[in-house]
Amino acid sequence: MNKNRSGFGAYMGLTFLIGCGFFTMGLMDPLYDTYVPLFLRRYIHSNAAVGGIMTLDNLLQLLLIPVVSIWSDRTRTRIGRRMPFIVVMLPISAILFALIPSMAARSLAALIIIIFFFNIFKTSVRGPVVALMPDTIPGEFRSEANGVINMMAGIGLIIGTLVLAQLMKINDNVPFFAAGICIFIAVAILLIFVRERLPEGEEVEKNVPVFQSIKEVFSTGDSSVPRILISLFFWFMAYEGAKPFLGLYLVESMGADESNAALAQGMAGISSVIMAVPAGYLAHKFGRRRFIRVSLIFCALILFLIPVVGLVAARLSLSSALSLILFLLLMFLYGAVWIGIVVNSFPMLWQMASFGTIGVYTGLYYTFSQSAAILAPPVTGAIIDLGGYPGIFIFGGICMLIAWFTMGGVKSGEVSQTFEILEKDI
Repeated sequence: MNKNRSGFGAYMGLTFLIGCGFFTMGLMDPLYDTYVPLFLRRYIHSNAAVGGIMTLDNLLQLLLIPVVSIWSDRTRTRIGRRMPFIVVMLPISAILFALIPSMAARSLAALIIIIFFFNIFKTSVRGPVVALMPDTIPGEFRSEANGVINMMAGIGLIIGTLVLAQLMKINDNVPFFAAGICIFIAVAILLIFVRERLPEGEEVEKNVPVFQSIKEVFSTGDSSVPRILISLFFWFMAYEGAKPFLGLYLVESMGADESNAALAQGMAGISSVIMAVPAGYLAHKFGRRRFIRVSLIFCALILFLIPVVGLVAARLSLSSALSLILFLLLMFLYGAVWIGIVVNSFPMLWQMASFGTIGVYTGLYYTFSQSAAILAPPVTGAIIDLGGYPGIFIFGGICMLIAWFTMGGVKSGEVSQTFEILEKDI
């Protein structure tokens, strides 16, 4: 039986295996985002300066991900076009990641040098890891598949924030070393079990110059691509603006212990894991654009509620423990809604791509998302310095509403009409 007519279930096992690559990203990112700012604060006292340094990885992503993604489009080896990048760069990333705490203990210069080289390798491999899924999963099932692999990333986030972060009580090095071991295991699973295949009938050997490929994307006359890219710029302004400061917010504003600094991301990670797969199926049923816009509205409402709840808790003189619980509950809800945006935005872009341009669209996604990630932390750091932590949540809510508006004119990127007809025949 044709796999497409069998539904997404025929691709479930393969998707979970591909998700091992996303698991490594989910494992590293929250530990990095939570504890590197704390390491930096041992030497630097300005939130704006910390935010500026934390944009280093985003700057490298802006420069490297599009280039490496398109490079992997043109790569041909016996193990595939994405896998050579994965099996070389992810293990090196794991080693460098494990060294971050020991370098932080030496000096600010040592810390900055190690995070620079770590981000070179981790950033370079992200595009091939992401593009591996649309290479192997048909377009009509990519929302469901993206839900599964984001669930795997969420599991990595939960392990990183709620399990490995607790090992900070033993030693700063232990959670980073443990994460490195997990990454080596994930790479071995990918290499052994995932086999890249070229789709039948595709002219994959045709190489189009990079700038011509990008020009062709924007010369179709359809405004859907630029509208999606502008939208994701703004919703990542909201997300990336708050993320580096959540740990500091818990420690400095809510009085949490440093070992609990990753709780906010952990709670969001749990709800993301729970909702990742349902978000893919629901968007397939009700429409990706509609689902994303509804999710954006709820994200904005939750972000606006956080400072309001904090103000009410202060007025009512609620205990710090109860205030913390209310904040973590809102972060849990935020993660459940945010994952609906993440799961379905990439498949909308991939739906417009051919096999030979998957890397181009992946690169464009990261060009706009990382532009936001570069700009957002210094802006929100300055907002904190000027008006306190509540400002970053208000800023995020406004950005979500702007993204909701620009997504309104998107017309492409839904599941194909052809598949809908097939679906009715099953």
